[in-house]
Amino acid sequence: MSLVKYEILNKVAEVASFTKAAEALGLTQSAVSHAVSSLEKEFGFALIHRSRAGVTLTSEGNVMLRAMRHVLDAQELLQQEAAHILGVTRGKVRIGVISSISSNWMPEIVRIMDNQFPGIQVELREGDYYEIEQWLLSGEVDAGFLNGQKSKQFQFTELQQDPLLCIVSDKSPLYNKAEIDIVELEDMPFIMTSYKGTNDVKELLEQYHVKPNIRFELSEEVGIISMIAHQLGISILPKLVTYNLPPTIKAIPLKQGGYRTIGIAMKNQASPVTKKFAEILSSWLKEQNMK
Repeated sequence: MSLVKYEILNKVAEVASFTKAAEALGLTQSAVSHAVSSLEKEFGFALIHRSRAGVTLTSEGNVMLRAMRHVLDAQELLQQEAAHILGVTRGKVRIGVISSISSNWMPEIVRIMDNQFPGIQVELREGDYYEIEQWLLSGEVDAGFLNGQKSKQFQFTELQQDPLLCIVSDKSPLYNKAEIDIVELEDMPFIMTSYKGTNDVKELLEQYHVKPNIRFELSEEVGIISMIAHQLGISILPKLVTYNLPPTIKAIPLKQGGYRTIGIAMKNQASPVTKKFAEILSSWLKEQNMK
């Protein structure tokens, strides 16, 4: 019975709402509230802080949730190992993805998983590198895409080096160049990618001591491309982001090169289902690279 309560508290913490948690779990709101209250009575302290702004965990609730997630992960692993022994691949895998991967890689990967392993449920959660790393450390995801090794608590496998390209509009003086020397970007109006953690574009610019005129910092590549299309600046983005650009925009290689390293990070004791996902992903990428 406690495992069910742990799952309920976990969902409440994820969505910060009793109502949304009830909808996601297929329960009534009163059942969710009762389960949380029962846990608070069992532990002897409050787990949830309720206010008009919503529902948040208390500091004690955060501590207990981390422990509960370990228990839930252990239960999932136990079920997956039993299925593995029986020769059946079954279970749930939670993946942290960045936007360019969710739109370019995941549709085909999920389709392959659904066709070959219908017993595996794939859940995707989109964020930036920093958020994905935190989800990995807290146990909210089983694997996630990062741009390098971040912690000894999980294993990192490099998948692809994604070139960084200069993105310009047809009104830019750089538009007709076959390649761009990064020093040409000095003082140019620039739209910077903005997210927590290691920023590959900022590191590249700093490496060559180039200081563009940063007009805007945006976290969404769609917004950056729209700004460029309206002649408000240029940018540097990974190649994976540049598919299906508007006809008035061009992605041009940099003379100095530069790339981001895309890899997948997993717990050191990854479940069979997580390993299967990583295996399918690696095989698919190898096939794409051979084309």
